[in-house]
Amino acid sequence: MTSKEYLKFIVEKIHSTVVATVDEDGLPVTCVIDMMYADDNGLYFLTAKGKNFYSRLVRQRYLALSGMKGSDTLHCTAVSVRGKVKEIGDEMLPLLFEKNPYMHEIYPTEESVRALTVFKIYEGSGEWFDLSKKPVERDSFTFGGAESKEIGYFVTDDCVGCGACLSVCPQNCIDLAEKAEIRQQNCLHCGNCAEICPAGAVMANF
Repeated sequence: MTSKEYLKFIVEKIHSTVVATVDEDGLPVTCVIDMMYADDNGLYFLTAKGKNFYSRLVRQRYLALSGMKGSDTLHCTAVSVRGKVKEIGDEMLPLLFEKNPYMHEIYPTEESVRALTVFKIYEGSGEWFDLSKKPVERDSFTFGGAESKEIGYFVTDDCVGCGACLSVCPQNCIDLAEKAEIRQQNCLHCGNCAEICPAGAVMANF
């Protein structure tokens, strides 16, 4: 999937996400926020200017969010995003209300809508994690020009090919030829391979 498809999945399949920001004391605060629109440039949502959430967004200009779709843990897909956010005002409010008509029930009059403003997550990175697949499916993505960073556990040239890591991998996603190789798209990031490796050849990059 492309970055745009991952963002559209958040809007269309998950919609209500848990968003994390930081308060004035540097402590985490979470709230449930609907992601209302996505395009090639990012994710869009709205909030009222009188809320503490608005103040935190304006002050920090950064957030992290997670959302999940599925009936239970073993049948779920989760997507997380962290990135830069900016206020873009009320210009997109008509589009967001058109795409999310339930908002007319919450803010039914023109006067009440004046309290709202739109924010855009315009640059960031994300992770896709699908527990409904066997083995699990993992992917990462970036958007808005954010730097792409390969994360996970990686086997270095110090590997002696002993195969100790194969027995402790819960997803059986390690292949062994001359040296071990981790299939990143199926890795749980549990760290068992790094812990058991006698040569210290498995390195974490997070």
